[in-house]
Amino acid sequence: MPPSLRALFCLGLSMGLRIPVQAETLPKPTLWAESGPVIPQFSPVTIWCQGTLQAQEFHLYKDGSPASRNKQTSPYPRKKVKFFITQMTEHTAGRYQCYYVSSTGWSEGSDPLELVVTGVYSKPSLSALPSPVVTSGGNVTLQCGSGLGFHRFILTKEGEDRISGTVDSQPQLSGPYLNLFPVGPVTPTHRWTFRCYGYYWNSPHVWSQPSNPLELLVPGGSEKPSLLTQQGPIVASGQSLTLQCLSDIGYDRFALSKEGEQDLRQSSVLHPQAGLSQASFPLGTVSSSHGGRYRCYSGHRLSSRWSAPSDPLDILVAGWLPDRPSLSVQPGPMVATGENVTLLCQSWSWRDTFFLTKEGAVDPPLHLISQYQAQQYQAEFSMGPVTSAHGGTYRCYSSLSTSPYLLSQPSAPLELLVSGPSGNPNPPPTGPTSTSAQGLQWYWNVLIGVLVALVLLLSLLLLFLFLQHQHQSKGRTSGATDLEPKDRGLQTSSSAAVETQEEPLYAAMKDPQPGEGMELDPQQNRTYDNPQGETYAQVTSSRSRQMQGMAPSPSPLSEELLDRKGRQTEEDREMDSQAAASAAPQDVTYAQLTHLTLRWETSPPPSSPSEEPPDEPTVYAALSFH
Repeated sequence: MPPSLRALFCLGLSMGLRIPVQAETLPKPTLWAESGPVIPQFSPVTIWCQGTLQAQEFHLYKDGSPASRNKQTSPYPRKKVKFFITQMTEHTAGRYQCYYVSSTGWSEGSDPLELVVTGVYSKPSLSALPSPVVTSGGNVTLQCGSGLGFHRFILTKEGEDRISGTVDSQPQLSGPYLNLFPVGPVTPTHRWTFRCYGYYWNSPHVWSQPSNPLELLVPGGSEKPSLLTQQGPIVASGQSLTLQCLSDIGYDRFALSKEGEQDLRQSSVLHPQAGLSQASFPLGTVSSSHGGRYRCYSGHRLSSRWSAPSDPLDILVAGWLPDRPSLSVQPGPMVATGENVTLLCQSWSWRDTFFLTKEGAVDPPLHLISQYQAQQYQAEFSMGPVTSAHGGTYRCYSSLSTSPYLLSQPSAPLELLVSGPSGNPNPPPTGPTSTSAQGLQWYWNVLIGVLVALVLLLSLLLLFLFLQHQHQSKGRTSGATDLEPKDRGLQTSSSAAVETQEEPLYAAMKDPQPGEGMELDPQQNRTYDNPQGETYAQVTSSRSRQMQGMAPSPSPLSEELLDRKGRQTEEDREMDSQAAASAAPQDVTYAQLTHLTLRWETSPPPSSPSEEPPDEPTVYAALSFH
């Protein structure tokens, strides 16, 4: 075929393709991505193209491709079709358009769809200037930066498909590339959550990973939570610091902000309880960066509104200045209630502010601007009239205005004792304590009380047992004493006779009848005449002491009695010989009593207290004549 004919043939073909379009222009279709235009790397994508009802064929084109990337044909007219991209990569990212074809011709191309793949580069940082906490109706500036040298930064807002802003980056003399996005005015009616990305000019559809989300906090509620720390407002380097945000309303999320920082720390409450909710913010090991002023906020996940801010909490980090101030008290460490006291904190180094803390107190420390006097920087903390609540242990610190939250070493502790009206020092209070500490103190008080009660009961029991034992001993002694005098009537006379050469005991006897016994009426140191021809017997008393409650078994006492009886027999013999030699005639007959068998009987005790016991026991002696 000649070249001229070939050129005309191609022109005719091209004119034939354009005739249907020129004959009737169809409305352009609509093109969108099901999951949004920004797709993470290696994720699948579904794209929809929607035209008129009579469309039978749809085409999807990507810029830079010479032909249709995808084609969808249907045997019957359809309104829309979908196209699949199995993986989103650098090669599949780009600008897309779709067309549809009917019996009357081709449609116009849809508006372009910019499909972006993210996650190819490291993420930038996003912060708010001056703070992410913005008053309602206020403006704020968001700053996106990265050290990878991106040419441009993109800002997106959560819940919107469109890109909020695209600005060329501004290289810095030192540090990362930055980009600023003005935002505002902001209102609490909806959430303001943003992310930013970075990319290079030669690949505008290939972005970095998204930055961490940044939510602008617009406070507006009337209720405010409480912010506290278990470690106290002054912490030392190396400690673990955790802040707690509490509310008496069942919030399910909390936010913590630090003055001067451009981001927020957020924490969720997994199981909020009705009337009580709290969240902990662990800040890690204390360093100089932890010093500052903190506030917290509370809110609900399903609402964009936040509560009012909590009262500020200042975290002071001790030990960053080398000096250690001195602390003294006037008039002295022991004062009476009602007096005035001045605590003086001094330092030889130049210092701007002095802080005074009390051990165990949860209130913020007192602080005063220093004054230069007597070649020292000092501050006077006056208190008065003092009460027992002022007693305790105090320390002071110093700081510079250039770093107001970094303190010096603490001073030596100073204990202040406040005496009561009687002059006795009251125990220094330790300040407010936690519920667990109060419970532990109550437990120890109860335990000490129980131990004291047990000791008292044991002492009373031992005293009772001792008194009972002493009473029983006295009873046994008194019983033996009551019975002993009944035996001593004859024992006394017997003993006296032994000690005074056996003083004779005379007994009057009547002539007994055979088989009858004799009744002796002992009469000591008496001599009777013999008008009736009575016979008298000289009896030497040799009586053993009868022991109450003892068995008549042989004993050393019985052996002594037998020995006495032997000696008595010898004495009786001597007395009989002396009586025989006497020349004085008398009608009295003396009988020598030998081998006497004596049976001592004591009358039974009186049957009742009204009966009086006999003065002397009745003694019976059975005598045998030989």
